[in-house]
Amino acid sequence: MGNRLSKDEIDKIEQTSKHLRQNILKMIHKAQSGHPGGSLSCIDILNVLFTKSMKHYPLCEKSCDYEKRDRFILSKGHASAALYAIMAYCGYFDESELMTFRQTGSRLQGHPCSNELKGIEVSTGSLGQGLSIGCGMALGLKLDKSCSKVFVLMGDGEIQEGSVWEAAMNASNKKLTNLIAIIDRNKLQIDGSTEDIKSLGNVCDKFKAFGWETFEIDGHNINEIYTTIELAKKSDKPAAIIANTIKGKGVSFMENNAGWHGKAPNDEQLEQALAELA
Repeated sequence: MGNRLSKDEIDKIEQTSKHLRQNILKMIHKAQSGHPGGSLSCIDILNVLFTKSMKHYPLCEKSCDYEKRDRFILSKGHASAALYAIMAYCGYFDESELMTFRQTGSRLQGHPCSNELKGIEVSTGSLGQGLSIGCGMALGLKLDKSCSKVFVLMGDGEIQEGSVWEAAMNASNKKLTNLIAIIDRNKLQIDGSTEDIKSLGNVCDKFKAFGWETFEIDGHNINEIYTTIELAKKSDKPAAIIANTIKGKGVSFMENNAGWHGKAPNDEQLEQALAELA
């Protein structure tokens, strides 16, 4: 595979993920609103992307290299707590602002809003739309002869939407080699198992049939996430990474429990969760 991370790098990222998970839970608890399950399942992916794999600039337009940045789209916009947690860690804004999550007047809306916060490429939350937007961005970058990549993080429940597969067909047809889709395959959605609600079958084979290069990984294995993203960046096709994850990862009573898709913990539950993550 591609370049590997050192043990010290992996240890640091794993410790950072614990800190990010704690912040996610504190934010959602303070707001008494939000989506812990899918935020906890995708935070390791976001951590590696933002700290190791993507070119991005927290000072945004103040950086002379800003236009050379990679683009990131959180298609599963309800997992905004995870995105805000990693953005704060990277310096887009102070971590203290995280506690304004989902409050009136906050820049940290329940779904990412590009009008509110620098660093958000596009407002998301209408599920099934992120990959289509990513196709447009990737095509525009190719026309500009830019070397930038477009990363789109999707939930597995949202790929039940037909618009995702229209975008997948378009990406292959337009040879969007600068487009990388990552599917947070935690196998649960708001109403239960993805396979019971609308079976997805073999997601790798589906993307492959649409002309994509595909990878399947453990979405909580830091080195595997990193090396696979580095491989995907070199692909001569659009690339799809199916990341097998655990909904509610890191908190025993939330793991693999669809009931924690969109529910805030109470005081006692927060205390237990933070203790487990410590």
